[in-house]
Amino acid sequence: MYKDLGISEEVVELINSCEEDCKEEFTKIDKISELNSLKVLNAFQKNEITESCFNETTGYGYNDLGRDKIEKVFATIFNAEDCLVRSQFISGSHALNVCLFALLRPGDLLLSITGKPYDTLDEVIGIKENPSSLKSYNIKYDQIDLVNDDFDYDKIEKYLKENKVKVIEIQRSKGYSTRKSISLEKLKNVIKTIKNIDKDVIIMIDNCYCEFVNATEPVEAGADIIVGSLIKNLGGGIAPNGAYIAGRHDLVELCAERLTLPGEGREVGPSLGINKQILQGLYMAPSVVSSALKTAVLTSRVLEKLGYEVEPKYNDERVDIVQNITFGNPDDLIEFTRGIQEGSAIDSNARVEAWDMPGYSDKVVMASGSFTQGSSIELSCDGPIREPYIAYMQGSLTYPYGKLGLMKAVQKIMKGGV
Repeated sequence: MYKDLGISEEVVELINSCEEDCKEEFTKIDKISELNSLKVLNAFQKNEITESCFNETTGYGYNDLGRDKIEKVFATIFNAEDCLVRSQFISGSHALNVCLFALLRPGDLLLSITGKPYDTLDEVIGIKENPSSLKSYNIKYDQIDLVNDDFDYDKIEKYLKENKVKVIEIQRSKGYSTRKSISLEKLKNVIKTIKNIDKDVIIMIDNCYCEFVNATEPVEAGADIIVGSLIKNLGGGIAPNGAYIAGRHDLVELCAERLTLPGEGREVGPSLGINKQILQGLYMAPSVVSSALKTAVLTSRVLEKLGYEVEPKYNDERVDIVQNITFGNPDDLIEFTRGIQEGSAIDSNARVEAWDMPGYSDKVVMASGSFTQGSSIELSCDGPIREPYIAYMQGSLTYPYGKLGLMKAVQKIMKGGV
């Protein structure tokens, strides 16, 4: 059955055996998917989504009723006061950039309490010199690292008592690091601690890769504003680009005026025919995230059985769709990534090579045989070429495609059999 893909019987037996081990976890994932599907359906019906919402606007984008209703749907799902959902956001990093520049002013202090943020924010913040960074506007930055995969409460409390912090940034997903991702329970606890010390500090959450993994979202844990991409979880593999910013109304308004211009804000921004894709992607998102999670769980179990270090373990609590595999050497990292590319529907003939990707300090190897360029919710795998040589795998629009891609990748690193 799998011979056309060049998969050996040994690999098929290994995958099928591990799949049996994962059945209990798959049942848990299905239950969360059902809860989130109910949430999405309720939001569509409550905000009276109709076929007319698919109509497009051009030019300035005045009176785009579909666009405005989409933002109400997202706000309902997140249990937020307001939400900005726009195709004018190029990526999640762009939306984070807009949010930071909207909330911070010269002399303000930005504090990350999950260590250094994702590599693409280095030049935004000024960790890496750039004349357009926050640092160039005299916006200060500091960070507090996690301790044993949890917040360093002692340092946070001391820092907040000694400094006036304007914005605290929390990146839930691990990025290119070895730490665990941040659960909603940990998030809720640290937000309560922060607000007891300084109720005015703005708590901003990078929620990329985390949406619909659990039954609740960070606004319900007390976050003031959250940011995410539509070519990750909530786009469902259908939205061709875009991102969202959700939370307090006053903060979302600031972000809208930074995205467009003061005085016009969210009133402008044409949908250009993307409304249907955003809505349909959101509608499919609970099911797609479920498929991505099942693929991650199976990957974790298979690679653990092959002797590699994995995080999370197949039966651990999941916070995001990302699966870490520590290979310990560049060859296995590159070969596994090549296998994911070869197991994809698009550009399966492309040979993955490490390259100097814009926004990253190390060479990066990246497999993304996707319908939408850079779409992380489609089956993808990437990692920096630096010790300890970790692959960060995520996505798959359906579980069967994820399983097939995994088979191809495992075949590559097993070099012909178990």
